[in-house]
Amino acid sequence: MASDPLRCLIVDYGGVLTTSVSASFDAWAEADQLDAEALAAALRQVLAEEGGTGLVHALERGELTANDFERRFAALIRRADGGEVPSAGLLRRAFAGMGTEYPMVDAVRAAKAHGLRTALLSNSWGLDYDRADWAALFDAVVISGEVGLRKPEPAIYRLAAERLGARPEECVFVDDLAHNVRGAAAAGMVGVHHSSVEMTLSELEALFGVPLHAPD
Repeated sequence: MASDPLRCLIVDYGGVLTTSVSASFDAWAEADQLDAEALAAALRQVLAEEGGTGLVHALERGELTANDFERRFAALIRRADGGEVPSAGLLRRAFAGMGTEYPMVDAVRAAKAHGLRTALLSNSWGLDYDRADWAALFDAVVISGEVGLRKPEPAIYRLAAERLGARPEECVFVDDLAHNVRGAAAAGMVGVHHSSVEMTLSELEALFGVPLHAPD
C-alpha cells in the first residue's frame, strides 16, 4: 500500500519561527541578575511531567493564567543577591530576547506558494503573539491554551491535521524540542527536529521536493 503524499507543513513558533528560546532565557537571567542554580531548579520543577508542580503544563493548556503563573514561578526563584524577583511582566522579560527567524518564516511562505498546506502549532506560555502575518502564512493555527491541549499530547497533532483537512500521515511537523517531535511521530506525522535553519530547510526540501531556501 502506497504511503500518503506529504502535502502539509506544520511548524512550532518559539525556537523555530523565532530565535532561540533558551538564549532569551539566558539573557533574561543576566538582565534580572537571577540566581542561576535557583532558576535551573525552578525550571526543572515546573517542567517536570511527574513529581513537579505542573505549572507550565497548566499554563500551556490555558488552565492557569499568565499572571498566576508569573506569581507562582517568581516565588520559586531569586536574584543572585538573594532579593525577590518581581512577578509582574516576568514572562515578557523572559521571552524579550526572541527575534524573528526570517529564513524559517520565508520558508513557510515559500511552502505555501508551492501549494503546500501550512499550519502553526504552538504551546503557549500565555504570551500575546504578533499575528500580523499569520493569515498570509498559515491555513490553520492551533494554540495550546486556546484548545485546552498541549504538545506532545496526540490529540493536538490530530487537531492540527484536521484543521488542515489532512491526515497526520500527510503532515510534516517541525519543532525545536525532541519530545514534541516524537509526539508528532507517534501521532503519525513525519517529525523534523529543528536544530539549525540550514539543516531544517535541507530536510524539508528533501521531504517535499520543493525549494524553500531564499534565493541568493
